[in-house]
Amino acid sequence: MKAKTKLWFTEDGKTVMGAGRAELLRTIDKERSLRKACNVLDISYKHAWLMLKKMNEALGEPAVVTVRGGKDQGTFLTDLGRKLLAEYETNKQIINETIGDETAWENVGFKLSARNQLPGKVLEVEKSGLVCKITIEMEPSIITSVVTEEAVEKLDIKPGDRIYAVIKSTEVMVAKAVSEKGKIKADSEY
Repeated sequence: MKAKTKLWFTEDGKTVMGAGRAELLRTIDKERSLRKACNVLDISYKHAWLMLKKMNEALGEPAVVTVRGGKDQGTFLTDLGRKLLAEYETNKQIINETIGDETAWENVGFKLSARNQLPGKVLEVEKSGLVCKITIEMEPSIITSVVTEEAVEKLDIKPGDRIYAVIKSTEVMVAKAVSEKGKIKADSEY
């Protein structure tokens, strides 16, 4: 059995981008033409145009622009389109790495060895786009964990909180105690 996920972005309940729209943006960026992108993807021009129209309506501004005439004509991603595609690719990579990492599934049931859980105190939470850097003091050391902003919000992590650094060979995750009995709620970087 294999786990699979789908990723899409929404804005006010409207789908902004999923796999199809991301592929269309990637291909437009490469081909510099909506018509050529349609040929490569084997989709109709009308279908692609409607996908872009729905995306632009959900965003409130265009993800692509078309320049007509002259040697620099074509269809190009706007700064917003590039940013949106980059955020989609980053999130897709994080999800795929997490699902592909069989040891990540152990953490869902919290079957963690004591040696992998280090208690510490949050010194700083630095938000930067979709990711956050959490600086954790663990006497006599200080470590930094990079997790998604969503993980920080779900765990309500803020400076001064007592948390656990859950260390794997490839990453440092965080967990926060939710009761005096020592139960933890955790979220990795996805």
